[in-house]
Amino acid sequence: MKKLILTTLTIALFSALALCQTENKEADFKRHSIGSSLFLLGNIGDSVRFMQFNYGYRLTSKDNLIIEAMTWTYYEPLGTYGSSEEFYPGKVTAYGIGLGYQRFWWKNLFTTIEPTFFLQQFYDADYNKIQKGFQLYLQFIAGYRFEFFKKRFFIEPAIALKYWPLNTNIPASFATVESGVQKYKFEPSLNFGFRF
Repeated sequence: MKKLILTTLTIALFSALALCQTENKEADFKRHSIGSSLFLLGNIGDSVRFMQFNYGYRLTSKDNLIIEAMTWTYYEPLGTYGSSEEFYPGKVTAYGIGLGYQRFWWKNLFTTIEPTFFLQQFYDADYNKIQKGFQLYLQFIAGYRFEFFKKRFFIEPAIALKYWPLNTNIPASFATVESGVQKYKFEPSLNFGFRF
């Protein structure tokens, strides 16, 4: 487990350092960005409590490094979220940090790969803490960035393949609900942000 995390972070770091060698010549080039997801609006009518904050650093005009902090609470398996026939006997609250690499290919068409490392807290039906676990959550995203107001503001509609190959220390009662459920899901994505 530690080797997998260390390897992922090492590859991301060396990739970022290698890309830093290229300089961008644009006069109005904004390297930093902050943002989130418009799906935060889902907190209004949904039982899931979801928060996301992104910081981006443009290494070049085509390469962006992203750090993401995310938390959510959910009551059903992620693979069937929104259409589950069976719910957990409680809930899961997860806190994660992700490190992503975004590549702009043609104009503002982009792809992103982002591993997120989640610490999970499992709760029973009475919302008492049961145990903790770990989840590796991978996102493979393809989309387009629309920019406004001299390229300071942006939105990124996209499609994402989300895959969680590693999920440790799941309570037996939760594992029963998870049994046979897919470990991936295709979802729309709609991030926004501000460049400076």
